[in-house]
Amino acid sequence: MGLLIKGGRVIDPASGFDQTVDLRIENGRITGLGPGLDSPGAQVISAAGMVVAPGLVDLHVHLREPGFEEKETVATGCAAAARGGVTTLVAMPNTRPAADCPEVIALVREKAEPTGVRVLPAGAVSVGQRGQALTDFAALRRAGAPAVTDDGMPIQNQALLRQALRAAKAAGLPLLDHCEDRDLVGNYALNEGEVSQALGLPGRPAIAEELQVMRDAMLAEETGAHVHICHISTGKAVDIVRQAKARGVSITCETCPHYFLLTQQEVLRQGAMARVNPPLRTPEDRQAILDGLADGTIDAIVTDHAPHCQQEKDRPLPQAPSGMVGLEISLALSLTALYHTGLLPLSRVIGLMSASPAAVLGLDAGRLEVGGRADVVIFDPEERWTVDRERFASKGRNTPFHGFPVQGRVKYTISQGTIIYQEG
Repeated sequence: MGLLIKGGRVIDPASGFDQTVDLRIENGRITGLGPGLDSPGAQVISAAGMVVAPGLVDLHVHLREPGFEEKETVATGCAAAARGGVTTLVAMPNTRPAADCPEVIALVREKAEPTGVRVLPAGAVSVGQRGQALTDFAALRRAGAPAVTDDGMPIQNQALLRQALRAAKAAGLPLLDHCEDRDLVGNYALNEGEVSQALGLPGRPAIAEELQVMRDAMLAEETGAHVHICHISTGKAVDIVRQAKARGVSITCETCPHYFLLTQQEVLRQGAMARVNPPLRTPEDRQAILDGLADGTIDAIVTDHAPHCQQEKDRPLPQAPSGMVGLEISLALSLTALYHTGLLPLSRVIGLMSASPAAVLGLDAGRLEVGGRADVVIFDPEERWTVDRERFASKGRNTPFHGFPVQGRVKYTISQGTIIYQEG
């Protein structure tokens, strides 16, 4: 049985399409887009007053399985994704064992299959994410990895990183890099600045991120490889990427809602719940992130969804783990901060969460076109509601946005023509 979505505002940022029309789905594909469509026997969804957009693509998610199932499983993470309108996600490799071989990539994909969310596990750059020996990039790609990354254990050895970029280019894979100099940041809990000084704690300086973004930009330029900067958080880092792009360097970057909505002051209010790597920065950095989204320097909005157990986040700030969950609220937060403030048009916000991240990794996703995959999110851009972490599908409750008022709510998520989430 097919689906017929009637009377919604269909927005496809990839093609610039933005009209109130019907959308017809048959056998997992879009077979019609226009006014007055019919589909005998199809399930009809009335989308009047709602937006019909490509299923969202999240390039940075921690599903925790295998090895940390007490924090999240592939099933609960994918349920959270569906509730947030995400139909394709890239899972980070910092599991136990790490996703450094085809067998772990295959395991995660197999566990995701029943959920309806397309999970693309990134492969580790180094064996065990130890930063000593490279994995077999070609084998990881054959197993389905769309990119390689050591994520939270970024490679510090520049000779190995240069070798990795050359190998990634040869394998046709982007390298995703968490840019922080580990010698400068230690295991510190927050940004180095007035808040860390007020609390009497050592901080993670902005220069630790900026040095490695500059290093990556220069190595990408020298090797011709594609480097993607994860969760960019400082104004100078954004400017480094902006200048590198202007020179034609193959460099892209992403940011997260917490970097354009919150600042380091949140740590004073919420303690460990606001601890994340890289840390929340200054108001000036927050504005620079907004500017980077507006001028196109930043290519994608991601969540860096990082679930932790409640007892872990209840520890004192210096001992608590870093990370926030975000899959279920990223669209609402982005609409609230970017669209409803007038900073970006609706199509641009959707594009930053669908077509643009898909383009970063060359994925068949993030578009609405006849003949294409029927991955769709239907949302009410105007509905106001309040974030309630107790209602999350994720095992993680670690969000600084609990009680936060937002505007924009997902009503349906459709993956390859199947409804995988319906509100209520």
